[in-house]
Amino acid sequence: MKNIFKNTKKGILMLALLATISGFASEAKILVNKDSKKTALVLNDVKKGNQISIKDSNGLILYKEMVETTGVYKKGFDLNALPDGNYVFEVEKDLEINTIPFTVNAKEVLFDKGNEETFYKPYTRQEGDLVYLTKLSPNNKPINVSIYANRNDDFELVHSEKIENTKVLERIYKIETGNYKIVINSDSKEYTTFVNN
Repeated sequence: MKNIFKNTKKGILMLALLATISGFASEAKILVNKDSKKTALVLNDVKKGNQISIKDSNGLILYKEMVETTGVYKKGFDLNALPDGNYVFEVEKDLEINTIPFTVNAKEVLFDKGNEETFYKPYTRQEGDLVYLTKLSPNNKPINVSIYANRNDDFELVHSEKIENTKVLERIYKIETGNYKIVINSDSKEYTTFVNN
């Protein structure tokens, strides 16, 4: 009976996670008018609090904005003013990050639609002394999980694991009373969550 309840609970959590992610999935439209200096970025189905940013090839944030209203986001950007190089529009939502790469070369802006990517952020939830961790990895990329306990104002590694060849990571960790930092590394990105028990 416990296994049925446990598996049903996992199934419901996974369905909720997938429904949330598929609800956020929307295609970005980049409109470039050759007669205009500005490039229009149009995003459907954004939510208040989503973050739009432009980063250079080193990951340096050149522009950052929080979405003010739910619905359609439209904004013009003068990308020709950027120095020649590689850049990326990054749209950070609740459980995913969408990237749209582009290059500026001799005042010409070229978007690389073929290399647009979506990265899925982990979802962490705590119930008492249990921490539930879920993360999608559609390309089976490795996921590193490190759990640190705060001992005398210093975080000490108490658990570490590398998960490979899985599309859906589902883990439950039992923690003792205290403060913890959970660090997840995947897709060249790092996600940190703090848990107090």
